[in-house]
Amino acid sequence: MRRIVISIFILASINAFTQTENATKEDLTKELQPLKIIIQTLQKENGSLKSEISKLNTKLSNANKSIDSLRALTKENSSAISQTASELGIKISATETNTNQKITEVDKSLSKNSLYGIIGVLSAILLSGLLYWLLSKRQKTDKTEVVEQLQKTKSSIEESLVKEFGKQTSLIESELQLLAQQKTASPISANAEPDHSLALKVASEINLIERNINLMDKGTKGLKQLERSVGKLKDNLSANGYEMPELLGKQYHQGMKVIVTSSIPDENLEKGSEIITKVLIPQVNFNDKMIQTAQIEVSVGM
Repeated sequence: MRRIVISIFILASINAFTQTENATKEDLTKELQPLKIIIQTLQKENGSLKSEISKLNTKLSNANKSIDSLRALTKENSSAISQTASELGIKISATETNTNQKITEVDKSLSKNSLYGIIGVLSAILLSGLLYWLLSKRQKTDKTEVVEQLQKTKSSIEESLVKEFGKQTSLIESELQLLAQQKTASPISANAEPDHSLALKVASEINLIERNINLMDKGTKGLKQLERSVGKLKDNLSANGYEMPELLGKQYHQGMKVIVTSSIPDENLEKGSEIITKVLIPQVNFNDKMIQTAQIEVSVGM
């Protein structure tokens, strides 16, 4: 709009100039002077516009560079996510393979000492859970699928362990029969101290099975039947004069004749409360007399 006004002004000036026949050179100079000023002003404005355009072009170039950088970064992130997901799948597969191998080893090496091997398998379950926790910090996508897969693996392992424990109870039953035979074949005199080694061994094996049962999901297939079998073993042990007092989950107090191996703080318990949460070695009584002191772990309320 400003340029149109200036053009009209210039035309008007030229028209006025042509109509003035007697205009002098001095008058002409005066007429042209405003035009020079306007032209200079336009040149300055044009220069300013060019400068602004140059700045805008620079900003546009920088913006394009930033967009290219963001695209490259997005591509790198996508590649990293894909790689992490791939590593997650490989490690889960390796974990499942490892646990299956341990189950096979348990099948092959079942013996009187096989319970100690079973503890190693349970440790593998805990390590699987730890592995999942570490991987979840790196890759949070498909979390539900990973949890379900690990849960299925854990359930499969626990069901296999229940079967192995069932076989172990049969071996313990044989040991109890041997204990009864020894008792019958070798009557104990009034002053002689009987040999408790086999009974203590059986008690330790029963305690180990019970301790591992407490770590399993209560809905595990075959678990209730295993618990009944363990109950029968304890009844048979009692029939031979040996008792295993129930300590797990009981309130601990200073007067108890037990050995506390460790005390663990627990915020879920009432402050000052002390509960027996693990029996490492069971207490065994023979004819109401303690022949083995229990070793326990206590959780203390904070």
